[in-house]
Amino acid sequence: MSQAPFTLRGHNPDVLTCIANLSNDEVFTPPEMANTILDLLAEAWADANNGANIWANPNVTFLDPFTKSGVFLREIARRLIGGLALVIPDLAERVDHILTRQLYGIGITQLTALLARRSVYCSKFANGPHSVAKSFTTEDGNIWFERTEHTWGGGKQEFRADPLTGEEITVQTNRRCVYCGAGEDDYSRGDDLETHAYAFIHTDNITARIAELFGDTMQFDVIIGNPPYQLSDGGHGTSAAPIYQLFVEQAKKLEPRFLSMIVPSRWFAGGKGLDEFRESMINDDRIRAINDYLSASDVFPGVGLKGGVCYFLWDRDHPGLCKVTTHFKDWPTTTATRPLLEPGADVFIRFNEGLSILRKVIAVETGQDQSLALPEGKRFDQLVSSRKPFGLETTFKGKATKRPGDLRIHQNGGTGWVGRESLPNGSHLIDKWKLFVGYAAPGTGNKDTYPHRIISTPFLGEPGSVSSETYLCIGPFGSKAEAESALSYLRCRLTRLLILLNKSSQHVTRKVYSFVPMQEWTQQWTDDDLYTYYGLSEDEIAFVEQVVRPMDAVE
Repeated sequence: MSQAPFTLRGHNPDVLTCIANLSNDEVFTPPEMANTILDLLAEAWADANNGANIWANPNVTFLDPFTKSGVFLREIARRLIGGLALVIPDLAERVDHILTRQLYGIGITQLTALLARRSVYCSKFANGPHSVAKSFTTEDGNIWFERTEHTWGGGKQEFRADPLTGEEITVQTNRRCVYCGAGEDDYSRGDDLETHAYAFIHTDNITARIAELFGDTMQFDVIIGNPPYQLSDGGHGTSAAPIYQLFVEQAKKLEPRFLSMIVPSRWFAGGKGLDEFRESMINDDRIRAINDYLSASDVFPGVGLKGGVCYFLWDRDHPGLCKVTTHFKDWPTTTATRPLLEPGADVFIRFNEGLSILRKVIAVETGQDQSLALPEGKRFDQLVSSRKPFGLETTFKGKATKRPGDLRIHQNGGTGWVGRESLPNGSHLIDKWKLFVGYAAPGTGNKDTYPHRIISTPFLGEPGSVSSETYLCIGPFGSKAEAESALSYLRCRLTRLLILLNKSSQHVTRKVYSFVPMQEWTQQWTDDDLYTYYGLSEDEIAFVEQVVRPMDAVE
């Protein structure tokens, strides 16, 4: 038998580089990235096993629990076919052993399961005449898929009239899946549509579930892949909740020797429903490597995924510091070995260079560098309001004409007028000087580009002015001069870099200002003032200016 089908000699282009993504929820991994992750795995295996080659071991088992194109399993098979040549000399026997004894997958949809089997077995039927695996007795082989249903819970009870009989009936509305949070209105479907109820996370006992699928004695050495990222959660408009963290948590419960996944990077500092996941990750010293891509398009060309992506390596038996590597287009790659959780922080500091700058800032403000926490009285965030500083929704629209006693309101789309009596909150800010800054940062479409502004352009709020939820309010200040001093401070690049270190999405909440120190509001601040005051090096200044765009007084 020729080796051509297994080594793909002369095969150009690779079909898995040509297929389009199904959606941002189900992003296909390019073969080049899959191999980069496998290289890291092989290096870690060798380090943990006295230099042994993982691809020369006929007993290592691999699971992709959310296989789509089958690229991870296919590339693992390719490596094992070469690595096991001396152990199992006969090619057909070697291929059959690898596919039936070492590689396992769980399809996320019927379509992707068929695609994965075609990629790995060269046939959509594992036991078909064209399959390169000869020992399977089922069509699925080791790439399992069966339709799974969501389990709806919560919601509220409503009484409606039956459209046919007119009788009053009871219905449940706004229910969500108790496992993944999917909204029933979006994912309660007929048999002809996929449910997107992924089997790996729709169970209370993943160990029992794996035993049911692959056998009671199955223990995977490596779990690897690219999980689905999010699902509609039944909220307003296009509201969606992340689900990739559920796959990570389930995989850890299976206690593989190594775990590697590629996921969005938003968990570093924020993200809907990710607080507990972030805390567990940054406190887990078994995460030994993180490769962070500031722009998702550097990994998934053409995919609009704000905040970038990362892949991590989790090593069950060898806890320690984490090797953090940052990638962005043609910038030099930077690497540092450090803890994921720095003392005094509750987020993962994304930029290696940013961490050294933050340490300098904290050291000047506190006189020590053992913690990244600013004392309460020195934190700028104490001046920043919560959402809806005056209790008004983003959709609120003030009147077009002013009546006696009305206040100017800065709102979505411009300004208007509102009566003082209409404001539920923020009375202590109304008659003071203050600043307004957008709750949402300026967009760059679906791309992460640098340098950028980090925040929208802040502006002065005179006494007698208020805002809707579109803006946060910063203040109050005792005079116009103090407010203008604070305004100049927010325009500084270094200030906005400190905001970026705590910012994971376009939303700029009060929390993201917690690394920003308070200043004396007696001067017009410039970056040169701040660079000198905090003792930044030329390289650190260059990094700040590479990441953060200048902000003019009027933009």
